[in-house]
Amino acid sequence: MKKDYYEVLGINRDASDEEIKKAYRKLAMKHHPDRNPDNPKAEEHFKEAKEAYEILSDGQKRAAYDQYGHQAFEAGGMGGGPFGAGGAAGFDFADIFGDIFGGGRGRSQVHRGADLCYNLEITLEQAARGTETQIRVPSMAACETCNGSGAKPGTSPTTCSTCNGQGQVRMQQGFFSIQQTCPRCHGSGKTIASPCKECHGAGRIKQHKTLSVKIPAGVDNDDRIRLSGEGEAGVNGGPAGDLYVAIHITPHAVFQRDHNDLHCEMPVSFATAALGGEIEIPTLDGSARIKVPAETQSGKIFRLRGKGIKGVRSSAHGDLHCHVVVETPVNLTERQKELLRELESINLTDSARHNPRAKSWMDKVKDFFGQ
Repeated sequence: MKKDYYEVLGINRDASDEEIKKAYRKLAMKHHPDRNPDNPKAEEHFKEAKEAYEILSDGQKRAAYDQYGHQAFEAGGMGGGPFGAGGAAGFDFADIFGDIFGGGRGRSQVHRGADLCYNLEITLEQAARGTETQIRVPSMAACETCNGSGAKPGTSPTTCSTCNGQGQVRMQQGFFSIQQTCPRCHGSGKTIASPCKECHGAGRIKQHKTLSVKIPAGVDNDDRIRLSGEGEAGVNGGPAGDLYVAIHITPHAVFQRDHNDLHCEMPVSFATAALGGEIEIPTLDGSARIKVPAETQSGKIFRLRGKGIKGVRSSAHGDLHCHVVVETPVNLTERQKELLRELESINLTDSARHNPRAKSWMDKVKDFFGQ
């Protein structure tokens, strides 16, 4: 047996038309099939609520229902009785579902302006310390000649006669009234007889504007800075969009950045690596000296704490990692070659002592080949 229509909508029998409409809108939004694709019962509840609304929203049908109940509509099945419930003429589908699909009465096409993105290249030093710079950005701005109206100075836009300024028109299709954008004014609700010569009726023009951008200390690649309201102007009085400044750090001659840490190669001469010594290395704050112990191998990393970058959201500085690269001498003189050959000859007499890594590697190679 069918449920009582008042019970379906969850209202009292003396509910007003507005209460009936409000109750149905709530149920329609809750059970609409588009919102519940994985719930097969949602469509059943939706149809049930729709049927109840079609009866109770019509004064004549409601009176008949209050007197005879469901029997008033069962003479010939759905739509066959004296008050067939197949659908009320003029049933305003768009009015009920405006909250679901974003429609509504009297709304012209007011749009927020588009967001813009500007790619800004800065140096590693600027990223570490922060800086302020100016950028020149192309955008769409409200036309000053017509104050954004799109109409020639001295004239004004007129109300669209097709939609009466609503920006939308209703098309009757059977029992349903469907709302769509007005084809004449394209949703603005206004028509312009004499367009502005500067913007040709658009109300916006392309221009370049110069903006000052503050870059906070510690920004990294792909960080974005938002300038609120500096994007393109809105349409039909809508708010302006935002401008996003995307940070790109140019490659540095010495340092490579890894989050808040810095890395650099530290060339060390053959003699310094073997005998030890002290070398000077650059940092973002000047220079520092590092003691290189004797017998330092290529690839060793020295870490200088706090010599990296303090990120935007960090409480402390990162570190500087110096990677040792032992430099092989080039452009040797005959005397240098003679000394190196003498050194190599001495090393070979006890390679396990003087070249332990080479000795270990050769042993592994022999084992690999089964020698």
